[in-house]
Amino acid sequence: MSIHIFGIRHHGPGSARSLLKSLHTLQPDIVLVEGPPEGNDALALLAHEDMQPPVALLIYAPEQSEQAAYYPFAVFSPEWQAIQYGLKQNIPVRFMDLPQTHQIAERLAQQQPNAKSEGERSEEAKNEESDRALEAKGQSDGSPNSQAPVRSIPADPLAWLAEAAGYSDSERWWEHMVEQRQDNTEIFEAILEAMSTLRQEIEQTHPSDLENPRDHREAQREAYMRRTIRQAKKEGFETIAVICGAWHSPALCEPLPAQKHDNALLKGLPKLKVKATWIPWTYGRLSSATGYGAGIHSPGWYDHLWQSSRPQKIAIGWMAQVARLLRQEDIDASAASVIEAVRLAEALAAMRESAMPGLDELNEATQTVLCFGDATPMQLIHQKLIVSERLGRIPAETPLIPLQQDLQRLQKRLRLKPEANERLLTLDLRKDIDLERSHLLHRLSLLDIPWGQPQTTSGKGTFKEAWQLRWQPELSLAVIESGRWGNTIGAAAQTYVKYRVDIAPDLPALTNLLDNVLLAALPDAVTYLLSQLQAMAAVSSDIAHLMAALPPLANVLRYRDVRQTDGTIVAQVVDGLVARICIGLPGACASLDDDAAAAMLKAINQTNSAIKLLQNGHHGRAWSAVLLVLCDQQSLHGLIAGRCCRLLLDEGSLEPEKAAQRMGLALSLANEPPQAAAWVEGFLQGSGLLLLHDDIIWQVLDDWVTSLTNEQFTALLPLLRRTFTGFSPPERRQMGERVRTAGCQQTQVTTVTDFDTERAESTLPLIAQLLGLQL
Repeated sequence: MSIHIFGIRHHGPGSARSLLKSLHTLQPDIVLVEGPPEGNDALALLAHEDMQPPVALLIYAPEQSEQAAYYPFAVFSPEWQAIQYGLKQNIPVRFMDLPQTHQIAERLAQQQPNAKSEGERSEEAKNEESDRALEAKGQSDGSPNSQAPVRSIPADPLAWLAEAAGYSDSERWWEHMVEQRQDNTEIFEAILEAMSTLRQEIEQTHPSDLENPRDHREAQREAYMRRTIRQAKKEGFETIAVICGAWHSPALCEPLPAQKHDNALLKGLPKLKVKATWIPWTYGRLSSATGYGAGIHSPGWYDHLWQSSRPQKIAIGWMAQVARLLRQEDIDASAASVIEAVRLAEALAAMRESAMPGLDELNEATQTVLCFGDATPMQLIHQKLIVSERLGRIPAETPLIPLQQDLQRLQKRLRLKPEANERLLTLDLRKDIDLERSHLLHRLSLLDIPWGQPQTTSGKGTFKEAWQLRWQPELSLAVIESGRWGNTIGAAAQTYVKYRVDIAPDLPALTNLLDNVLLAALPDAVTYLLSQLQAMAAVSSDIAHLMAALPPLANVLRYRDVRQTDGTIVAQVVDGLVARICIGLPGACASLDDDAAAAMLKAINQTNSAIKLLQNGHHGRAWSAVLLVLCDQQSLHGLIAGRCCRLLLDEGSLEPEKAAQRMGLALSLANEPPQAAAWVEGFLQGSGLLLLHDDIIWQVLDDWVTSLTNEQFTALLPLLRRTFTGFSPPERRQMGERVRTAGCQQTQVTTVTDFDTERAESTLPLIAQLLGLQL
């Protein structure tokens, strides 16, 4: 009976190739892999022909589906290749890590309020940072030797080995020493020896810390791994292959510590019911840039390393892919340039004493030869090739909750394939299939599953709708989380909307939700929402909330025919809102300070636009009447009074002469200059054409400005500047030209009418003397 430990790097193609070679040589009768035992029943699906990595094993708690753990696999992941080997050889394959039923339960317990002090939480944050660094080097989460006390682990212990080998970067050291090797079965003995020495060194330099939650968890993980190994031995397996993160390998070697030691570590672990399933994953989500603890810098490059069976062809094959990508972007990449780039990469590798060009050498050669020194195309190469946007696929037999099954059926029927690449989808809502696609995307958005992001469209047609689609792996978990609301997308969206209606804080929240619900075509939810909205509007005394609620409803009424929705009930709510706004607005506008007046001005503008959009004569007359009341209201803030006067003028309810008269009264000396300036700002807001085309209003404003004292003008200048900077540059230029022309005309008139002949003649002798003339 023998135990063979293979310390690997998660998602390392060199580790995977060497591991597969070792397994074929060893011929084990059981394979134990670091991973959650809850996934054991789902391992058989990995043999299905439709299972295409990258994929991830998802472990989640059905009762609290926001609690989940992902275990991603790529084709070049050593664990994936070990599992595939076991399935093809018809030998048992088991996961051996600490079950997520305990880890998730423990995490939930730690998240309870007041469970930890700030210092403890801060220390855990530091430990998590260390975890990510360890994962990136194939060390999983870092943990102690099995026969030694638990220790605190430095952020990057492999940096010591890299420095001893003459490398400044531990990532590059591991890359050269392990991942670039081809079919080297002796590498695992070297890894085990190196990790053992390193852990002993750390044990001496870092004291034990049994209270550290991260270290205690790692001790429990390794204890459970050893328990799994003991169980395999107990069942009579003779040759046991153990695949684990390199950091764990010394802790799993024989002789194993006493079973009593591990049982004590695992005693009293909390439990929580969990389930397991497979979901598609992407190479982008394998990248360390996403924050994934075991992430790698270049998944696409690693895939190329795995697929390249001949080392001497790696550089040529990579450059061929780069050239193909550049040509797709209309960038020249000739065959001669590709050959030259490969030669340069090989020369760089030789200068650096490397057996073959690595990604650094290939990137430098690409930028120099194919990109002519320009770094911009390298960003595209990094995204499309080095990282890659490949999305995996799972078979239809994968266990799914009903909501996932319904979404897959809809995606297939509506021909909306989930893709990792971003793509723009433009819909014509006059077509049945596009209308259904729109309904699906809006329903998913309501469920907080943002597969698509709405985009603006060119033109004024309301039948067009654009979405930016991109399927992210975590959306699969979001679908599972939404499964508690219903078994179909439509039913789940209906139920979730009703829940949001019940917790809505105010009228604007309800009306904004109504707009989204109508777009999603959820009639039952619309009825429920409108009844709640009507009840809330009936008792609301907050005019600002009523005004904020009106624009979304007006939009619904105006464009209801495009989506074939019934606006009768919406119209009833709108009628009530307009009536309450018109009754309560004068009182709401009384005694406002500058900030409150600015907020009310915005609300009045939005309400005015909404009422114009409604094109309802009764509403229009009621609105004009309340604006006229506000114009005549005593002690009304100038900003509001001026704006109401302008709105009445624009709609034709106030003649230009009457508007000029009101402006003259507002700008009279009886009013304080700041109040008058605020009136001007409200009146002129948004357009300067009125000043350019109405001579009467121009003259009233001109007379007021010229009547200001120097001190008053200086004090009001910031306010006036703010008003006039809101005009377009051509409008400001025309105003300046008109002022200049008027000034010249006034100067000429003054010269003609006020000329003092006697004073002019008295200066003539002196001028003649200066000019040397004789009079």
